[in-house]
Amino acid sequence: MTEAKYYQGGRVFVIGGANSAGQGAIFLSRYASEVTLLKRGMSLEESMSKYLIDQIRGTENIEVKLQTEMSAVHGTGRLEAITIRNNETKEKEKAPADAVFLFIGAVPHSAIVSDIVERSEEGFILTGPDLIRAGHKPKNWKLRRDPLLMETSVPGIFAAGDVRHNVVRRVASAVGQGAVAISMVHKYLETV
Repeated sequence: MTEAKYYQGGRVFVIGGANSAGQGAIFLSRYASEVTLLKRGMSLEESMSKYLIDQIRGTENIEVKLQTEMSAVHGTGRLEAITIRNNETKEKEKAPADAVFLFIGAVPHSAIVSDIVERSEEGFILTGPDLIRAGHKPKNWKLRRDPLLMETSVPGIFAAGDVRHNVVRRVASAVGQGAVAISMVHKYLETV
């Protein structure tokens, strides 16, 4: 919300094509005079909910550019413009810009535990049922029981929020997972 108010009446770009990008574009359109949504793909329908697509199409100050990506940024001391490129025609355009908001996927910052707990190929921490593969528990799991819901591959270490594999990446979801993780810690402590 703080960032959106800062760009009141400005020209902003939203990069991405899934629901987060759509929600960001709708929210920013309440403040910015122009919002341009850039998506590399051929349609919004392939990755965005219909209700958001309908809202975007019904919002006059949102423009959608498909098969388009940002290829350069320009400015002295602050952002002044960006270069966008149509991936189909290869045509480039320099457009004035006050801000760029990226909604292009989550990057887990889990390197700090890479030598401790098991992670997915993308770096998300595996917990609970995601640790059971082909009926087998994690390689160093010595307990008879399966890992608890938020438990990592190390008994007694739990993870919650966006850093976990295969979860809904929303603040409310992370808060809920934190509450569940606390409950799982209590359950774990009953066994030691």
